[in-house]
Order: sequence, then C-alpha cells, then structure tokens
Amino acid sequence: MRSVRVAVVGAGVVGFSTAVCISEALPVCSVTVLAERFSPDTTSDVAAGILLAAEYPDIPLERQRRWFKDSFDHLLAVAQSAHAPEAGVMLSSGWQVFREVPSDQKPFWSDFVIGFRQMTKRELERFPEHKFGLACTTVKCECSSYLPWLEKRFREAGGRVQQRKVDSLQELSGSFDLIVNCSGLGSRTLVGDTMVHPIRGQVLKVEAPWLQHFVRDGDSTTYIYPGIHSVTVGGTRQEGDWRLQLDEGDAKSILQRCSRLEPSLSRAKVLGQRVGLRPGRRNPRVERELLEVQGRQVPVVHNYGHGGWGVSLAWGTAVDALRLVRECLQETRLQAKL
Repeated sequence: MRSVRVAVVGAGVVGFSTAVCISEALPVCSVTVLAERFSPDTTSDVAAGILLAAEYPDIPLERQRRWFKDSFDHLLAVAQSAHAPEAGVMLSSGWQVFREVPSDQKPFWSDFVIGFRQMTKRELERFPEHKFGLACTTVKCECSSYLPWLEKRFREAGGRVQQRKVDSLQELSGSFDLIVNCSGLGSRTLVGDTMVHPIRGQVLKVEAPWLQHFVRDGDSTTYIYPGIHSVTVGGTRQEGDWRLQLDEGDAKSILQRCSRLEPSLSRAKVLGQRVGLRPGRRNPRVERELLEVQGRQVPVVHNYGHGGWGVSLAWGTAVDALRLVRECLQETRLQAKL
C-alpha cells in the first residue's frame, strides 16, 4: 500500500511536536516538515519555555486542561529520563506573585503541576510590593536544545525535513495527500487568517547561577526563569508590533523590573538578547478542513495561534492534531472504497 504523504508546515515547537506525533503513531504516513527557518532561528527559540498557561476565552476548559496535561506529562517524562540534558528539559520550582489578590486563585492547570499551593506569609515577605502568591514545581523546556532533539527523534521515525518558503498551501497539493499547518504567525499570509497577529517579546539571557527559583509577576510581562545554561529575564507583550530589532529601552525596563523582584540581578552579566513574535490569536486554531485545489479536495489540519503558550501546549495540541489526521485518513479510505 502506498504511504500517505503528509506535509507539516512550520518547524517551531508546535510543528515538530505534531510531526513527531504523526510519524511515530502512523507508520502509514510519510511525513515531511517544510519551513523557511529552523532552530536556532524560530520564534520558539526565543521562548522562555516555562510550563504555565492562561485561559483562552472560547475553547472548552476541559480541552485546554487536556492540552496542558498532555504537554506537562510528556515533558515531565523527558525531564525524568536520560534524555533530559540533550533535550534541555528540567524541573523548575518557583513563585507567581500578584500585587492584588486575583479573582482566580486556582488556575485550570494547577491540578497538573507538582505541589501547587498558595505562598506562605513568610515567602511573600521577600516581595513587599505583592499581596498574594502561588508556588509550584513545573517544567522548563529550553527550545534551543529541545527542537534539535525533537528533529532527531522525528528523523529516527522516518521523517524528512525540507528548508523552503511555502507561499500557499495550494503549491503543496500536488506533492502531498494531507497538509498540517503549524505555521504560527505565518498563517496570516499562508491561509489569510487576519485574526492571527504578532505579540512582540524581548528577553535577555543573563549569567546568575545563584538563582535557582523562577519568579513570575502576575502581570505576565515580568519574569525570571533560571535555566540550564543561563537565566532568562523578560519581557514584553507588545500587541501588533512587528519589530524584530532589539530595543534598548525595553532591555533597560526589563532589567529594572526584574531587579525589583530579585535585587541580585543588578550584579548579573548580560549574555545576550533575543526578540520573537508570538502568534497571537483570541483562541488557537486546532481544527480540520477540506481545501479545494484544481477540482481535488485536500484535507488540511490546522494547529497554530498559541500566543505566548506554544511550549506549554504544543504536545497537547499535537496529540489533538494527530486525532484530526486520523479522522481525515479514515474518511479518505472510506471514500476510496465507495
């Protein structure tokens, strides 16, 4: 039987997670990842990669819980395996602190991280500007290591990689039987989705090996995430901003804000800075459709628009995308029999 030719467009954390899920679960599929940019030049490479999440307004909470749980369980297993150093995945404990007591004191992901609880009064004393805090152990995923590790796993499952710019899904229809769109912000032009927009993020990497716990301000733009090789401090959430250039004003603001949370950062050496454009969307698009091309219908599965939570939800939405691919294959086979 001829293999089903599957194109996955996009080589970020969502694209490679989806490609791995399909190639490992469906040997009948011959999967190719196509992208203009690969690690270390993807948006995912800029991500701090801590597993936390915010709620999307229009997606059933149970589905969001499943996305987060599947992602957390997958990365926790990697963190506890011999692959952890190569994959750049580690456990990370710390605090999320709030200036005012939030209305939601138990976020939807709290059941899946480890040791979730409210901070004690004594813990909060070190953050005098904040009135409330949450503590937990979660997972941190460094995409500069994780993406090459995923690509290696994908190739071992028989996957292929092709560096090229895809201008339209139509141009792939002659070479592939099924297309999976994980192009992130690129979906704005690739499939004409004007709902997806850039959310500019700037981060600094600093040398501060004495910091062992993450700290995240409830405003979600100020954070300190110790990693394997450096500490990521950030950040910005600039909606509709397409600038990829470094902004020294932003860098100064980030260091000032983070030093208020952790005064010792004023002594840290800055190792580098990065800018990435998150694929903002009111809700991620994880669904399927049929594309009409020259009188032929080509199944397309979409998996993009995760905003700032791509690493946190990538594996979970990849599992969902795999389910949609299975549905497409079952329907195609049924039609072939008819």
